[in-house]
Amino acid sequence: MTSRRKFVEGLALAGGTLALGQGCATGRQEAPLGRELGPVITDWTIHSHPTMSGKKASFFIDDTIWVLRDMTRTRPKSAFDTPLFKVLKEAHERYGVKLQMNLFYRTDYFYGTDEFTLADVTDAYRGEFEAASDWLRFGLHALQEFPDYPFVNQEYADLKYVADRTFGEIRRFAGERSCAYAFEPHWSPINEDGCRAVRDSGVKLLSVTHGQRYEYVDASQLPYGHGMRVENNRKPDTALFRRGYRTLDASICGYNHLTWEQYNATTGKFKAVYDRKTSLLYKKFCNTIFLNQYGLEEIEGELARQADKEHVVFADHEQYFYRDYLAYQPDYAEKIFKAAAYLRRLGYEFVFIEDTV
Repeated sequence: MTSRRKFVEGLALAGGTLALGQGCATGRQEAPLGRELGPVITDWTIHSHPTMSGKKASFFIDDTIWVLRDMTRTRPKSAFDTPLFKVLKEAHERYGVKLQMNLFYRTDYFYGTDEFTLADVTDAYRGEFEAASDWLRFGLHALQEFPDYPFVNQEYADLKYVADRTFGEIRRFAGERSCAYAFEPHWSPINEDGCRAVRDSGVKLLSVTHGQRYEYVDASQLPYGHGMRVENNRKPDTALFRRGYRTLDASICGYNHLTWEQYNATTGKFKAVYDRKTSLLYKKFCNTIFLNQYGLEEIEGELARQADKEHVVFADHEQYFYRDYLAYQPDYAEKIFKAAAYLRRLGYEFVFIEDTV
């Protein structure tokens, strides 16, 4: 447990920078990979939004569960008196931020046995969430934080179970209008059966990994035990790619993986890859930065690198807001405000991701 915790802290604090080109981020040795593989999505076309125009921005927060736990247990007068929700409401009021919070169904035993699930969330604030659904929505992410790559080889029935439970609880405590049907899978990869499962639960658009695919040879290609995630119940679409972080090179990909051609045709645009086989849309969601990976002083410079795009998306993770988290960031709120203010100065208007395709 100690080594796992140290790794998570290192990944959080090392500033893992996304590579913006077709190579990897500089500063670390690339892991050897197997032979090159062909594309996984082969029967496809480009879907374009019929009317969207101008400059749009989107924001999402992954790994969300603690704010709902805190709201339920403290029962404030308003849901938006809960500290993190209060920050997000301020971002909306000051800068017009609209965002999607991607939910874990339950807290993880990694942090202790005080379990909390979405079934425990009070419905006392349903009216408030319904009224706020024009700027705040909740989406599917995973059952819980660990293991990594939870969906890469999961069966249809297992993922359908998680998706149906998650959306069912969102509808109960926040109403149907608060459901977001753009899906950012935890750690990204999901297999073809999983894609069909979330489609049958209402998902319309999936986030992707992208780049050249490589054959998985053995566990030595991957860090800290991720080989077992490939090998367990392995599906034919499971392979490797170069993630492009300073702290993480070789990584796992699944069915929701685009070629460079597909990625370049859709990223930062009001377009997505439509896959005829699964009847789903696919595109990269976060095409700029995860705020938790950068210092406050770096945010404007990093966003400026993507400011020529029609659609700019940035993101964050919930846990860095909390003082008792091992990698707590005291400037969490300031990072959101700074990113939102900068994009507004550039003329961007906030929209939900699913509304751009």
